[in-house]
Amino acid sequence: MAANPMNQLSYGLFVLTANADGKDNGCIINTVGQVTATPNRITIAVNKSNHTHDMLMKNNRFTVSVISQRADFSLFKRFGFATGRDTDKFAGYSAVKRTENGTLAVLEGTNAYITGRIFHSIDLGTHTLFIAEVEEAVSLSDAPSATYAYYHKSIKPQPEKVGETPAGQTIWRCTICGYEYVGDELPEDFICPLCKHPASDFEKVT
Repeated sequence: MAANPMNQLSYGLFVLTANADGKDNGCIINTVGQVTATPNRITIAVNKSNHTHDMLMKNNRFTVSVISQRADFSLFKRFGFATGRDTDKFAGYSAVKRTENGTLAVLEGTNAYITGRIFHSIDLGTHTLFIAEVEEAVSLSDAPSATYAYYHKSIKPQPEKVGETPAGQTIWRCTICGYEYVGDELPEDFICPLCKHPASDFEKVT
């Protein structure tokens, strides 16, 4: 299968956390970048479907925890495979620190955290681009940062080889966790049994 050129771009991976109405939440994002050093400013792009996005619109403070190569798949399952609208992602999870701006920094599987205050936003359709002043930047370890490519190669469970399938059958692979469904067609309402993502996150394997 030919590689998707968009997947050749280099991205970091981060846990973005927010607090609104007394509730903490977090999600995995891959678009954080420094745009100016003086003043120290960063941008973060967040999908509007994420509950964390709605919380940022209410309270413009956040923390970005930089995921390192020491992270394991459980970190991604906790913050990436469920919605904060009906799940407390921090329930039973103690590897956090309350930062000065009131949001949580993730201390496990990360090498740094950055807190910020949003002062401007740009509507990008499916996403919002937030521009923020950096309030605090703390290094936690010297472990290398995990890139999106590293996640797919070394953290995400690799799909098992399904071998040959009966004539006419097709393999559909979840682009999030690698689960494979074998069948002529993938039902429109299919939900991945591993990561709970919908059929739209599956690709046809050829």
